[in-house]
Amino acid sequence: MMKFGKVVVKHRIPILIIAAILMIPSIFGMASTRINYDMLNYLPEDMDTVIGQNELLDDFGKGAFSFVILEDMSIKDVSALKAKIEKVEHVETVLWYDSMLDISIPMELLPEKVYDAFNSENSTMMAIFFNTSTSSDDTMDAIREIRSIAGEQCFVSGMSALVTDLKDLCEKEEPIYVAIAVILACIAMMVFMDSWLIPFIFLGSIGISILLNMGSNYFLGEISYITKALSAVLQLAVTMDYSIFLWHSYNEQRSRYSDHKEAMATAINETLIAVIGSSMTTVAGFIALCFMSFTLGKDLGIVMAKGVLLGVLGCVTILPSIIILMDGPLQKTKHKPLIPSMDKLAHKVTKVFPVFLVIFAVLIAPAYYGYSKTNKEVYYDMGESLPEDMKYVIANSKLSEDFNIASTHMLLVDSNLPDKSVKAMIKNMEGVEGVKYVLGLKSVLGSRVPEEILPESLTSALKSNQWELYLVNSEYKVASGEVNEQIDKMNKILKEYDKNGMLIGEAPCMKDMIETTDRDFKVVNAVSIIAIFIIIALVEKSFTLPFILVAVIELAIFINLGLPYYFNQSLPFIAPICISTIQLGATVDYAILMTTRYKAERHNGCDKHDAITTALAASIPSIIVSAMGLFAATFGVAVYSDIDIISSMCMLMARGAIISMLCVIFILPSAFMLLDRFICATSMGFKPER
Repeated sequence: MMKFGKVVVKHRIPILIIAAILMIPSIFGMASTRINYDMLNYLPEDMDTVIGQNELLDDFGKGAFSFVILEDMSIKDVSALKAKIEKVEHVETVLWYDSMLDISIPMELLPEKVYDAFNSENSTMMAIFFNTSTSSDDTMDAIREIRSIAGEQCFVSGMSALVTDLKDLCEKEEPIYVAIAVILACIAMMVFMDSWLIPFIFLGSIGISILLNMGSNYFLGEISYITKALSAVLQLAVTMDYSIFLWHSYNEQRSRYSDHKEAMATAINETLIAVIGSSMTTVAGFIALCFMSFTLGKDLGIVMAKGVLLGVLGCVTILPSIIILMDGPLQKTKHKPLIPSMDKLAHKVTKVFPVFLVIFAVLIAPAYYGYSKTNKEVYYDMGESLPEDMKYVIANSKLSEDFNIASTHMLLVDSNLPDKSVKAMIKNMEGVEGVKYVLGLKSVLGSRVPEEILPESLTSALKSNQWELYLVNSEYKVASGEVNEQIDKMNKILKEYDKNGMLIGEAPCMKDMIETTDRDFKVVNAVSIIAIFIIIALVEKSFTLPFILVAVIELAIFINLGLPYYFNQSLPFIAPICISTIQLGATVDYAILMTTRYKAERHNGCDKHDAITTALAASIPSIIVSAMGLFAATFGVAVYSDIDIISSMCMLMARGAIISMLCVIFILPSAFMLLDRFICATSMGFKPER
């Protein structure tokens, strides 16, 4: 290993030149990586709802769907606006009153159900189909153009409007909350570390690793907006630990060696050995997300695991190269650490360790109860996480208030199904609680009107050689228990008449997402715990230590994810899945740091009390700096962001860092005090060599 450190020190200038050169394609790669804002895109491809959406696009040329509400406009003006909207690129079909009858014919002649579907007291409504998918850039551009054409009297609802507004908000917020994370992390390090300059060196080195990670996402094709929003902040916070390890080791070696280059070579080797086990647990935590069938987990897991590996590589190559070049200014700007000696605190903790074991035992039941309740009371409707003054949110409120429509489903029915069967199916479906009406050719025509009298543009929009399309408007909100029950009943009716028919749309897709992520949560939790358990067992060469370390961190996770239940807070569905894994992977480092020192002290011949006290006193400053860095980087974003899914996850990470820090400082050494004899008997390297 010593050779590696010497190679890095010798080639420090070429390393920095290579890093600078690699930043150029990384900037282009980051700019060229598409960002996906549609959560439904991450559903497994073999689901009926996903197959149905693809079939709708392939057979009808229809992908995205939106309702447009128009207030206080004359029929003539609405008709003129409809003609303009039809000319917008990627708008495939616009359905309104004049799609069925000439505007010279009174609208009241329409069947009552059809009239009520498109009209309220002061508003009228159009249904718009696009020939591109829900979250494609072309659809979002079309949404923006429709809004600009129609002006303030136009309100566009639907998933495409949601992702358009979400994209605009993310692009506005991202530069600000990255800046907040950097500034607050920098302040935290300046306060808690022993140099005014070193935080800026850390941020420069980590910034290069983040840029390389974001640039290499180009090869993934696209990443989700959640991944983009969290990865830079999370990579900054997680890989900060490794930079702190190197700096502490370098200062220690500098007091031993007269040549600072030789000191750095030794520090690099010691840091590399120390962070291998630590980074492996973090990477394992993120890789566990890849086992989700809801592929957002894979998206986040790959990017974050890649980020940690690049962070480790940067820590032992780029960072030491910069420190050597800046050694003079770094030495001149050193100051006395503000964190005092932790010897007294360590002695007190080990002296009264039974108290903390009792606290551990008392906390387990309420923490786990809150944790289990939080997981069941999450929300899935991403519209709930957006500001109330957003255009999409306003449009959805108008749709609900003026037309009593909370969600819209689409039916694909065999076009050769007899009229009698179709009409019977429609009647049964309209009898399902919460279904306002089913709109399609058969419901428009009535019983005695031939299909031939309808405009060809209307029939071709609703019927192909293979399928006939129907719109089902529901009074129930997307992702609610009521709409999910409604979907089950409608699917049962559909299969009675057409076993190959499909019920698709936002609400059915969301129902699939609920069922998928519920399974994923259990799988990811199990995989992450097992993977980290095995890594700790191999790194520490112990049978018992993995149980103890994982138990302490899991308690911290239970407390963190249990608090929302007691605070009566609802979390976005993805938060508990990701946070449990992220917190386990990111903060188990604290436990490994203390355990490694405890092991070394026991191996050197110290008794139980002295070994644990020394390990605790030595580890507390590093744990505090690391936890406060993670807290600072995420707390500011949580407070600032208007996107609840980003804000919630950052707040959970910030709070989780503090809770994990307290558990490791107070409960872990208490467990060591209780189980020391058992640990020494079931672990290698604890007993002194004879």
